[in-house]
Amino acid sequence: MIDVLNLYDLAEEDGIPVYWFNLEQAESLSFNAPDGTYAIAMDPWHLVSVTEEKVKLAHELGHCETGSFYNRWAMLDVRQKHENRADKWAIRKLVPESDLDRALRDGHTELWDLAEQFGVTEDFMQKAVWYYRHGNLAVGA
Repeated sequence: MIDVLNLYDLAEEDGIPVYWFNLEQAESLSFNAPDGTYAIAMDPWHLVSVTEEKVKLAHELGHCETGSFYNRWAMLDVRQKHENRADKWAIRKLVPESDLDRALRDGHTELWDLAEQFGVTEDFMQKAVWYYRHGNLAVGA
């Protein structure tokens, strides 16, 4: 299982600095600089647990690793496309399909139990299960 420190190590290996700021309106964000470099900001005062920090950091790394960025003027469908790419990267990183299959075979069938097994939030685990089962992130749609 990947823990939050592994994600910080991955960011460092890939040259993506992670800064801690008071962001006021967000828990985390990622940034694509004009020179092509990336950076991530995390707001530790808005994160309620290490598990939430792990999920948020993985999502922001997903933006950087896939180059999925948008600006505030982007249409909602464009924003959602980039958010989905970041989420899918994070899901594949934190909850690999083969590991999820193994956990299910071992009897971990409740969302809360699966989330605990993988060290992610229940909402994130629900997205992961939906993604692997239906191929998209439209949970319950």
